[in-house]
Amino acid sequence: MEITVQELHLWKEEDYQIIDIRSKVEASHGRIIGAVHLLPDEIEGNPAVDFERKLVICCSRGEFSEEVAEELSEKGYDAVSLSGGYLAWLLDKMQREKEEKVSSPGRDFISSINMEDERRAEQSIRKKFKKKIWTKFTKAINQYELVKEKDHIAVCISGGKDSMLMAKLFQELKIHNKFSFEVKFLVMDPGYSPMNRKIIEENGKKLDIPITIFESNIFDSVYHVEKSPCYLCARMRRGYLYSYAKELGCNKIALGHHYDDVIETILMGMLYGAQIQTMMPKLHSVNFEGMELIRPLYLIREDDIKAWRDYNDLYFIQCACKFTDTCSTCSNEENQSKRIEIKELIKQLKKTNPFVEGNIFKSVENVNIDTVVSYKQKGEKHHFLDEYDEG
Repeated sequence: MEITVQELHLWKEEDYQIIDIRSKVEASHGRIIGAVHLLPDEIEGNPAVDFERKLVICCSRGEFSEEVAEELSEKGYDAVSLSGGYLAWLLDKMQREKEEKVSSPGRDFISSINMEDERRAEQSIRKKFKKKIWTKFTKAINQYELVKEKDHIAVCISGGKDSMLMAKLFQELKIHNKFSFEVKFLVMDPGYSPMNRKIIEENGKKLDIPITIFESNIFDSVYHVEKSPCYLCARMRRGYLYSYAKELGCNKIALGHHYDDVIETILMGMLYGAQIQTMMPKLHSVNFEGMELIRPLYLIREDDIKAWRDYNDLYFIQCACKFTDTCSTCSNEENQSKRIEIKELIKQLKKTNPFVEGNIFKSVENVNIDTVVSYKQKGEKHHFLDEYDEG
């Protein structure tokens, strides 16, 4: 049995409890107000679950939740699946907010329907989150020389919290910067479901980000690829972004990777890839001459991005792929768990060493080549024995 979001509004809140079964990574981009986040095998016997109420099981799009609700019902629990999942709930919330603003007396809704949300988001960057977000954003810009005079930057928006914040920061930088540069806010639609695309468009309007959407057929191209379709999808998407940005006259694309992505990448490379490497703050494109990739959120913590999102009552999606609920690569435990394991490892280490995150980050800035057995530079491998006897 399933229930729609509209039907859910007819119930009394005390009569049901929403159980959000999405992955921790996906749920970190936005949650339903009042929902309890648990993985499917954590529900039974959990003290956080009120089994006296009807359980409304929610996943991303209503795919997995049907199966979980059915299994719980077979075991005697009163459980239903939320039709359309979190995305349906989010679209409904956006629509209700819009209707409330339009119906408010004395308002010119054409010009001011989103102004309040936009102002709040901008003011919070200037005031409440100035130290933790704005200052670190400008520090990265200056320290790594990410933005230069006469740059034309394509700010790439995936629809998640990181890229949306990055877009607002670039708008702010345009106002306060001492030299001129141009930005374009790009959203590539590689085959989004209508629901996903609608959410990205609505968030763009809400935050007054003038997004340009261009389409490709990447999802259809990789859907039947059995080995690493998500890796291939990511590579193809970046290629399309470079290509379209260059057509628009841009010389840089900006991606929304943050500080936590950097330190997690360092540890993942060591523990899973047997190599020491980092996510660079900027890179020259190998395949697109004259193009660069920059990461302006390089020094910003993910928790601060979440705090900005929640303070402004914003809701985003982690992955806009229309196959997320059914894609074996996105959903299987092995691929999902690696980054979560690293997050948990850092969390545990921080209990005994509060400086562990900063130390991981700084470790790739303080590499002592004299103590490294071998390393690669520009594709060429060097070994300590090459010059050992000379020393």
